[in-house]
Amino acid sequence: MPSSELWAGALSLLLIHHETGCQHSALNAARLLDRIGALADLDADTRNLCERASNRLNSGEEQHHAGTA
Repeated sequence: MPSSELWAGALSLLLIHHETGCQHSALNAARLLDRIGALADLDADTRNLCERASNRLNSGEEQHHAGTA
């Protein structure tokens, strides 16, 4: 399982990106999510979520849906 430092770093960078729009934070968050997703002991569902989030952050696309969190 990934260390709490990797999870905390990815979440922190993701929040900075969300709050400020900083693309540098988005790319670094994606990089950490790629590292987490590459770990051998990660379950398939979490690996898929890391990959999806990383792809979204790398693409620079923001998708907002009304009524969803």
